[in-house]
Amino acid sequence: MYSKELNSIKKSNRYRKREIYDENLIDLASNDYLGLSTNKELFENAYKKILKEKYSSPKASMLVNGYSKIHKDFEDALKKANNFEDALVVGSGFLANISMIEALVRKGDVLFLDEDYHASGMLASKLLDEKQVVIFKHNDHKNLDEKINSTIVKGRKIIAIEGVYSMGGDLAAKEIFDIAQKQNALLIVDEAHSSGVLGENLLGIFSHYKIKPQKNHIKMGTLGKAYGSYGAYILASNEIIEFLLNRAKAVIYTTAPSLFDIALGHEALNFILKNTDFLKNRINSNLQVINDILGINSDSLIIPIEIADNKKVIEIQTQLKEKGYLVGAIRQPTVKSAIIRLIAKIDISTDELAKVCRLIKELK
Repeated sequence: MYSKELNSIKKSNRYRKREIYDENLIDLASNDYLGLSTNKELFENAYKKILKEKYSSPKASMLVNGYSKIHKDFEDALKKANNFEDALVVGSGFLANISMIEALVRKGDVLFLDEDYHASGMLASKLLDEKQVVIFKHNDHKNLDEKINSTIVKGRKIIAIEGVYSMGGDLAAKEIFDIAQKQNALLIVDEAHSSGVLGENLLGIFSHYKIKPQKNHIKMGTLGKAYGSYGAYILASNEIIEFLLNRAKAVIYTTAPSLFDIALGHEALNFILKNTDFLKNRINSNLQVINDILGINSDSLIIPIEIADNKKVIEIQTQLKEKGYLVGAIRQPTVKSAIIRLIAKIDISTDELAKVCRLIKELK
């Protein structure tokens, strides 16, 4: 039924498929930034915690009887560590973006969305009236300012950005935080790729810029990346979290997050807070290797290397796999132009990272 469409995708070298990769490959493709997916101690601690509970699954939605002490303890730890008033755990980052955008943008409100915002946010924006959505140029605070000032907004102004952009690895411009304050706008910050990687305490872009959370700030983070688990959370004021619990369909009408995943995320948060200096040193060492060999100065562990050829990017990925390294080969529509996406994960030795960087430099 879809053979024509599939053939078209294959001809454009954009065809994708699931693949179980050789576990002996050195992983430089995943978002497991801190290597916590292999930390058995954290896994065992979470497992023991769940064994003590009467129920091992959430059983229902949060607003029926799926909410547990496991969920609440993690929410309390998150809001304390991040200096937000309240927290809400959610099943995934995708659901979190759907929850926030679908629920918070009410009649008369306008959403100002970075053009490179995650696909989940873009999908959620399609649920709104098209007049309520204004797309601004990627990370361009001047363009955002111009669009806000030239748009008639009867209700709230809501800005949505990412702390670190998943494909480019670039950081959100500090000026956007300033614009949100000046315009008295709500600011949604998707910290999926910045939490655990940036800042004095590795809690993300707020920490990196030393920004104290305000009533108009909303932070979303995921557990499926630096935290080595699965799920997500939203941090905001008491009022916003209360509103989401009452209006966000992706919270109300879905089963509460997995107890084990939340317990594992909590273990990861504790680990990051206890080992901040060690983790920061490893991050800085890897970023120095990237700078020395590839000439890329980055604050995040996402290193995009532009190839601009769908066929060649797959060839480079294949050649690197043959030499024992797995990197991402990212093509349209995820990116505008094909890239090799190298993740400088800190569980990779600096020697191995240097080797793969030299290989990429040669193959490019």
